Amino acid sequence: MTELLFRKDAYAREALAKVTQITSEGGIVLDGSVFYPTSGGQPGDSGTLRWKGGEIEIATAVKGEDGVIVLVPAEPAGLPTVGQEVTQVLNWERRYRHMRVHTALHLLSVVIPLPVSGGSIGAEKGRLDFDMPESPEDKAALEEDLNRLIACNMDVTEEWITDAELDAQADLVKTMSVQPPRGSGQIRLVRIGVGDETADLQPCGGTHVANTQEIGRVRIGKIEKKGRQNRRVYLHLE
Repeated sequence: MTELLFRKDAYAREALAKVTQITSEGGIVLDGSVFYPTSGGQPGDSGTLRWKGGEIEIATAVKGEDGVIVLVPAEPAGLPTVGQEVTQVLNWERRYRHMRVHTALHLLSVVIPLPVSGGSIGAEKGRLDFDMPESPEDKAALEEDLNRLIACNMDVTEEWITDAELDAQADLVKTMSVQPPRGSGQIRLVRIGVGDETADLQPCGGTHVANTQEIGRVRIGKIEKKGRQNRRVYLHLE
Protein backbone atom coordinates (compact mmCIF):
# COMPACT_ATOMS: atom_id res chain seq x y z
CA MET A 1 0.00 0.00 0.00
CA THR A 2 1.25 3.48 -0.89
CA GLU A 3 1.22 6.15 1.81
CA LEU A 4 -0.95 9.05 0.61
CA LEU A 5 1.38 12.00 1.20
CA PHE A 6 -0.92 14.32 -0.76
CA ARG A 7 -3.63 13.57 1.79
CA LYS A 8 -1.41 14.66 4.67
CA ASP A 9 -0.42 17.90 2.91
CA ALA A 10 -2.06 18.93 -0.37
CA TYR A 11 0.54 21.72 -0.67
CA ALA A 12 3.59 19.41 -0.61
CA ARG A 13 5.43 19.94 -3.89
CA GLU A 14 8.34 17.58 -3.27
CA ALA A 15 8.99 14.49 -1.17
CA LEU A 16 11.50 11.71 -0.76
CA ALA A 17 10.35 8.13 -1.28
CA LYS A 18 11.64 4.66 -2.05
CA VAL A 19 10.77 2.60 -5.11
CA THR A 20 8.96 -0.56 -4.00
CA GLN A 21 7.90 -1.98 -7.37
CA ILE A 22 8.24 -1.60 -11.13
CA THR A 23 5.09 -2.96 -12.79
CA SER A 24 5.08 -5.16 -15.87
CA GLU A 25 3.89 -2.11 -17.87
CA GLY A 26 6.78 0.04 -16.64
CA GLY A 27 4.86 1.91 -13.93
CA ILE A 28 6.68 3.02 -10.80
CA VAL A 29 5.31 2.32 -7.32
CA LEU A 30 6.68 4.25 -4.33
CA ASP A 31 6.21 3.73 -0.61
CA GLY A 32 4.69 7.22 -0.37
CA SER A 33 3.23 9.49 -3.06
CA VAL A 34 2.69 13.24 -3.41
CA PHE A 35 1.19 12.42 -6.83
CA TYR A 36 -2.61 12.29 -6.71
CA PRO A 37 -3.94 9.33 -8.78
CA THR A 38 -6.76 9.81 -11.29
CA SER A 39 -10.07 9.43 -9.45
CA GLY A 40 -13.31 11.22 -8.67
CA GLY A 41 -13.09 13.34 -11.81
CA GLN A 42 -9.69 14.78 -10.81
CA PRO A 43 -6.77 13.96 -13.15
CA GLY A 44 -3.64 12.26 -11.95
CA ASP A 45 -0.68 14.53 -11.20
CA SER A 46 2.32 14.95 -13.47
CA GLY A 47 5.90 15.88 -12.59
CA THR A 48 9.38 14.43 -12.27
CA LEU A 49 11.22 11.73 -10.34
CA ARG A 50 14.90 12.41 -9.63
CA TRP A 51 17.57 10.19 -8.13
CA LYS A 52 21.34 9.98 -8.05
CA GLY A 53 22.35 9.63 -11.67
CA GLY A 54 18.94 9.91 -13.28
CA GLU A 55 15.50 11.42 -13.62
CA ILE A 56 12.28 10.65 -15.46
CA GLU A 57 9.18 12.62 -16.36
CA ILE A 58 5.89 11.36 -14.91
CA ALA A 59 2.89 11.81 -17.22
CA THR A 60 0.19 10.82 -14.71
CA ALA A 61 -0.60 8.68 -11.67
CA VAL A 62 -3.25 5.98 -11.42
CA LYS A 63 -4.60 3.62 -8.79
CA GLY A 64 -3.21 0.10 -8.81
CA GLU A 65 -4.14 -3.04 -6.94
CA ASP A 66 -3.96 -3.43 -3.17
CA GLY A 67 -3.95 0.30 -2.46
CA VAL A 68 -0.85 1.24 -4.43
CA ILE A 69 -0.40 4.31 -6.62
CA VAL A 70 1.32 3.72 -9.95
CA LEU A 71 3.31 6.57 -11.51
CA VAL A 72 3.20 6.37 -15.30
CA PRO A 73 6.37 7.63 -17.03
CA ALA A 74 6.08 9.83 -20.10
CA GLU A 75 8.67 7.56 -21.74
CA PRO A 76 9.25 3.99 -20.50
CA ALA A 77 13.04 4.28 -20.44
CA GLY A 78 15.69 4.91 -17.82
CA LEU A 79 13.59 3.71 -14.91
CA PRO A 80 14.87 3.72 -11.34
CA THR A 81 15.48 0.39 -9.64
CA VAL A 82 13.53 -1.20 -6.80
CA GLY A 83 14.93 0.11 -3.52
CA GLN A 84 16.16 3.35 -5.11
CA GLU A 85 15.54 6.52 -3.12
CA VAL A 86 13.94 9.18 -5.30
CA THR A 87 12.75 12.76 -5.01
CA GLN A 88 9.24 13.41 -6.29
CA VAL A 89 8.66 16.85 -7.81
CA LEU A 90 5.11 17.80 -8.76
CA ASN A 91 4.05 19.91 -11.70
CA TRP A 92 2.77 22.25 -9.04
CA GLU A 93 1.07 24.87 -11.17
CA ARG A 94 -1.11 22.20 -12.80
CA ARG A 95 -1.97 20.55 -9.46
CA TYR A 96 -2.77 23.86 -7.79
CA ARG A 97 -5.17 24.78 -10.58
CA HIS A 98 -6.86 21.39 -10.12
CA MET A 99 -7.26 22.24 -6.42
CA ARG A 100 -8.81 25.61 -7.21
CA VAL A 101 -11.21 24.15 -9.78
CA HIS A 102 -12.17 21.24 -7.53
CA THR A 103 -13.04 23.48 -4.59
CA ALA A 104 -14.98 25.82 -6.88
CA LEU A 105 -17.03 22.87 -8.17
CA HIS A 106 -18.03 22.01 -4.61
CA LEU A 107 -19.41 25.53 -4.29
CA LEU A 108 -21.11 25.26 -7.68
CA SER A 109 -23.08 22.36 -6.20
CA VAL A 110 -24.20 24.76 -3.47
CA VAL A 111 -25.55 27.48 -5.76
CA ILE A 112 -27.18 24.78 -7.90
CA PRO A 113 -28.63 22.53 -5.16
CA LEU A 114 -29.54 19.59 -7.40
CA PRO A 115 -28.23 15.99 -7.58
CA VAL A 116 -24.90 15.71 -9.42
CA SER A 117 -24.70 12.97 -12.07
CA GLY A 118 -21.09 13.48 -13.17
CA GLY A 119 -18.13 15.81 -13.19
CA SER A 120 -14.66 16.52 -14.46
CA ILE A 121 -11.74 18.71 -13.35
CA GLY A 122 -9.13 20.38 -15.53
CA ALA A 123 -6.41 22.97 -15.08
CA GLU A 124 -8.42 25.72 -16.78
CA LYS A 125 -12.00 24.64 -16.22
CA GLY A 126 -14.23 21.99 -14.74
CA ARG A 127 -17.82 20.87 -15.10
CA LEU A 128 -20.64 19.25 -13.20
CA ASP A 129 -23.59 17.39 -14.67
CA PHE A 130 -26.83 18.05 -12.82
CA ASP A 131 -30.16 16.27 -12.72
CA MET A 132 -31.71 19.46 -14.12
CA PRO A 133 -34.66 19.24 -16.55
CA GLU A 134 -34.46 22.94 -17.50
CA SER A 135 -31.51 25.31 -17.82
CA PRO A 136 -31.19 28.05 -15.18
CA GLU A 137 -33.12 31.18 -16.06
CA ASP A 138 -30.37 33.59 -14.97
CA LYS A 139 -26.80 32.34 -15.50
CA ALA A 140 -25.35 35.72 -14.53
CA ALA A 141 -27.08 35.57 -11.15
CA LEU A 142 -25.69 32.07 -10.53
CA GLU A 143 -22.19 33.29 -11.38
CA GLU A 144 -22.54 36.21 -9.01
CA ASP A 145 -23.81 33.96 -6.21
CA LEU A 146 -20.87 31.61 -6.75
CA ASN A 147 -18.28 34.39 -6.68
CA ARG A 148 -19.91 35.85 -3.59
CA LEU A 149 -19.43 32.51 -1.80
CA ILE A 150 -15.82 32.29 -2.96
CA ALA A 151 -15.16 35.80 -1.64
CA CYS A 152 -16.33 34.79 1.85
CA ASN A 153 -12.80 33.51 2.58
CA MET A 154 -14.06 30.24 4.04
CA ASP A 155 -11.62 27.66 5.35
CA VAL A 156 -11.62 24.25 3.68
CA THR A 157 -11.03 21.39 6.11
CA GLU A 158 -11.41 17.63 6.34
CA GLU A 159 -12.99 15.29 8.84
CA TRP A 160 -13.75 11.59 8.96
CA ILE A 161 -16.88 9.56 9.63
CA THR A 162 -17.69 5.86 9.60
CA ASP A 163 -19.65 4.05 6.89
CA ALA A 164 -22.56 3.72 9.32
CA GLU A 165 -22.52 7.45 10.08
CA LEU A 166 -22.64 8.22 6.37
CA ASP A 167 -25.54 5.80 5.91
CA ALA A 168 -27.38 7.76 8.60
CA GLN A 169 -26.71 11.02 6.72
CA ALA A 170 -27.29 9.93 3.14
CA ASP A 171 -28.01 13.51 2.06
CA LEU A 172 -24.28 14.26 2.37
CA VAL A 173 -23.72 12.36 -0.89
CA LYS A 174 -24.44 14.71 -3.78
CA THR A 175 -23.00 12.59 -6.58
CA MET A 176 -25.30 10.07 -8.19
CA SER A 177 -22.62 8.47 -10.39
CA VAL A 178 -19.65 8.27 -7.99
CA GLN A 179 -20.13 6.82 -4.53
CA PRO A 180 -17.66 7.42 -1.68
CA PRO A 181 -15.04 4.67 -1.35
CA ARG A 182 -15.96 2.19 1.33
CA GLY A 183 -14.18 -0.67 2.97
CA SER A 184 -11.55 1.10 5.08
CA GLY A 185 -14.04 1.85 7.85
CA GLN A 186 -13.70 5.62 7.47
CA ILE A 187 -14.88 8.11 4.86
CA ARG A 188 -13.33 11.52 4.35
CA LEU A 189 -15.56 14.57 4.35
CA VAL A 190 -14.52 17.97 2.99
CA ARG A 191 -16.08 20.95 4.77
CA ILE A 192 -16.17 24.48 3.37
CA GLY A 193 -16.87 26.93 6.18
CA VAL A 194 -17.18 26.43 9.94
CA GLY A 195 -20.07 25.34 12.14
CA ASP A 196 -23.29 27.17 11.36
CA GLU A 197 -21.43 29.03 8.61
CA THR A 198 -20.73 25.80 6.70
CA ALA A 199 -21.45 26.25 3.00
CA ASP A 200 -20.76 22.67 1.94
CA LEU A 201 -19.99 19.29 3.50
CA GLN A 202 -19.65 16.17 1.37
CA PRO A 203 -17.53 13.02 0.93
CA CYS A 204 -14.48 13.65 -1.26
CA GLY A 205 -11.03 12.14 -1.70
CA GLY A 206 -9.55 14.91 -3.84
CA THR A 207 -7.16 17.77 -3.14
CA HIS A 208 -8.46 21.25 -2.27
CA VAL A 209 -7.24 24.73 -1.47
CA ALA A 210 -7.11 25.69 2.21
CA ASN A 211 -9.32 28.76 1.83
CA THR A 212 -11.86 29.73 -0.81
CA GLN A 213 -10.10 33.05 -1.48
CA GLU A 214 -7.38 31.04 -3.25
CA ILE A 215 -9.86 30.06 -5.98
CA GLY A 216 -10.08 33.59 -7.36
CA ARG A 217 -12.94 34.77 -9.51
CA VAL A 218 -14.63 32.18 -11.73
CA ARG A 219 -16.91 32.31 -14.73
CA ILE A 220 -19.81 30.01 -15.53
CA GLY A 221 -19.48 28.96 -19.16
CA LYS A 222 -21.67 26.86 -21.40
CA ILE A 223 -24.69 25.04 -20.05
CA GLU A 224 -25.29 22.05 -22.32
CA LYS A 225 -28.24 19.72 -22.56
CA LYS A 226 -27.04 16.14 -22.08
CA GLY A 227 -30.30 14.20 -22.04
CA ARG A 228 -33.88 14.83 -21.00
CA GLN A 229 -33.03 15.34 -17.34
CA ASN A 230 -29.38 16.34 -17.55
CA ARG A 231 -27.58 19.70 -17.90
CA ARG A 232 -23.79 20.08 -18.02
CA VAL A 233 -22.50 23.28 -16.42
CA TYR A 234 -18.96 24.47 -17.17
CA LEU A 235 -16.91 26.57 -14.75
CA HIS A 236 -13.75 28.50 -15.78
CA LEU A 237 -10.97 30.03 -13.74
CA GLU A 238 -10.31 33.68 -14.58
